[in-house]
Amino acid sequence: MRKRVGIWMYQNGGGDKIEKKLVKKLKERGIDSVTGLNLRYAIAKNGKILIDKLVLNDLDLFFTYNAGEQTQYQVYMYKTLNRIIPFINSYEAFELTEDKFQTTFTLKINDVPTTDFRLCHRDDEEHLRKFIRKWKKMVYKPVDGWGGVGLTKIENEATLDVLLPFLNQADLRFLYLEKFVDYDNTDYRIDIVDGEFVSCYGRKAGKGDWKTNITSGGSVFLREANDEVVKLAKRAAKVTGLDIAGVDIIYDIKKEQYIVLEVNGIPAFATPEQEKMGLNFNDKKIELIVNLIEKKIKDK
Repeated sequence: MRKRVGIWMYQNGGGDKIEKKLVKKLKERGIDSVTGLNLRYAIAKNGKILIDKLVLNDLDLFFTYNAGEQTQYQVYMYKTLNRIIPFINSYEAFELTEDKFQTTFTLKINDVPTTDFRLCHRDDEEHLRKFIRKWKKMVYKPVDGWGGVGLTKIENEATLDVLLPFLNQADLRFLYLEKFVDYDNTDYRIDIVDGEFVSCYGRKAGKGDWKTNITSGGSVFLREANDEVVKLAKRAAKVTGLDIAGVDIIYDIKKEQYIVLEVNGIPAFATPEQEKMGLNFNDKKIELIVNLIEKKIKDK
């Protein structure tokens, strides 16, 4: 009997073309695909999870690769279905890397260099002031944010005084803070699939800014990886349990070392515009993902 894989892939930015190539490659290996499976529309009924008449329990694997359209319900079904069939990435790894504090904490206890960080109760003003006096500059990060949304640089106690009323009005149980890293406002984005290096490119912050995220005004540029950043990215992917990872690395000028800033479980493929500028890793990434799917199905 032929194997079947469920796929939920983002469609913008060339994602639709990536999906077609993925489906074609899988078919060549005797693996059928069912696409467009948004778990938002799944229901649970008598021990089965269905989308329309398709019983998802019967799939051999589910490949989910869509960050922008996630809903709480979709994620909840992700968690449930992953107890029955294998996923890429596993729900456990996905949940971990969706939380910036949990990710950084996991990296730190596994001796992966990261920025210094603190987590404290939102009403613990004494420690907040202690942190800013010690660090001089720090960054507040929503633990579940992405694309640079909500990142706030706190440069002194006066900035903290302005920020605190807004934080106290928000529905926050705790505050996650990182020491601001002195760096050259560029980063390395390293893609890893199944422990193998796929690609590297750089991102740089916009003029007068410090955030390299594309959605925050950053831009992509061609950048060669070195052995040190590749080794660091592989280590970060391994300790977080991700089959597919995009690892953001910066060089800490004061510590004189590379550090992992974030780990992303759904790193985008190169867009058509980025391919034109020379980012040509998509085919290699697709091939490694197909290899990974085939391996996981056999292991199942």
